[in-house]
Amino acid sequence: MTSIPESHRDLLNGQFLTLGTIGASGRPQLSVVWFLAEGDTVKLSLNTARQKVKNLQANPVVSALIAGDPPYRYVELRGEAEITPDPDYEFAAKIGAKYGGADLRSREQPGDTRVVVTIRPARVVTWG
Repeated sequence: MTSIPESHRDLLNGQFLTLGTIGASGRPQLSVVWFLAEGDTVKLSLNTARQKVKNLQANPVVSALIAGDPPYRYVELRGEAEITPDPDYEFAAKIGAKYGGADLRSREQPGDTRVVVTIRPARVVTWG
């Protein structure tokens, strides 16, 4: 795992991350998502009904971009995603707490489930 340089670690406190996955057609798909950083690792709580999760299940390569405000500074994490179930919404509750106490269960449809997507960067790219 590659470390995130001190010069850009403050970006890990940001509000949004742009997640890049590869779809079945081989084309990239981008989504803006909530995240939590733990050291050099970034974790997401995603609904398994979403295309980005299906993309990651088929091909776990990922790029995650966290931009500053204004976005002239950024850190990009490239690597593979590890997907683990979150049946009790334990991690989803941690994400929700970061974003004002949001209850992610309230956004779900009957039968939906959540997973934790962990990104451990194999490569880190910074700018600015």
